[in-house]
Amino acid sequence: MEEVYVVKMAKFRHDLHSQNDKVMRKYIFVLNAIELLKQLLNGKRVEGVLYMDENTGLLTFKAYNRKNENHKKDQMVKKLPWGWVKESLERIKVFGSFPKDVGTAHVMSLMDDHNRLAKNAMIERELDIIVSASIRSRTAALNTSRAVA
Repeated sequence: MEEVYVVKMAKFRHDLHSQNDKVMRKYIFVLNAIELLKQLLNGKRVEGVLYMDENTGLLTFKAYNRKNENHKKDQMVKKLPWGWVKESLERIKVFGSFPKDVGTAHVMSLMDDHNRLAKNAMIERELDIIVSASIRSRTAALNTSRAVA
């Protein structure tokens, strides 16, 4: 069930230079107004769409349902001489930057070295994961055997 509120806008003077003061009242229907007001009171900008509703013919504002970007920072696997290897939640990232002035052949050999070092870093990471898992399982087994005894 959606909450619908009516926001009454300030009076809008349609024609300031005419003798008779025509005053036009504007109404905007706001969907999910409580959440929108909370965001506004927190000082955040609210983006959305303002449209004429086909069913009612009224001017309606609907805020975009944007999610906060709360993602973990990439974890550094290894710093390499010409770049780095990082791990995110979904990807392994390898970055390399090489100087131009050393020549194409030297840059290509540096790229090969860089890729070899990145592969070795990934192997080391996997071995560290395996070793730490085996250490955890051993300590858990020791703790359970001490608890039984």
